[in-house]
Amino acid sequence: QVQLVESGGGLVQSGGSLRLSCVASGRVGDIDVMGWYRQGQGKKRELVADIARGGNMNYADSVKGRFTISGDIDGNTVYLQMNVLKPEDTAVYYCSARWIGYNFWGQGTQVTVAS
Repeated sequence: QVQLVESGGGLVQSGGSLRLSCVASGRVGDIDVMGWYRQGQGKKRELVADIARGGNMNYADSVKGRFTISGDIDGNTVYLQMNVLKPEDTAVYYCSARWIGYNFWGQGTQVTVAS
């Protein structure tokens, strides 16, 4: 019903920046929240940031002041600008879309921060 495609991951030095993009397609009219999650090796998947259709944004405490989510659901695209990256930000980052109470996921994009 909803397809998500992420791009923009890669390898960066500590203190550097990356920008992730996510494009949604399919039945996007019923999406009410889009966001980014991440899963480090051996760790649980965790919320990084999300944005609701009305524009409200939510961030994990660990990324506040460093990461910014932008874009809009009506435009079917959201971004995650990641600044001052730290080695602990290393993870697979997944785009998500909540669609009538169900979460769809992208395939994930690897972000590696070298110390």
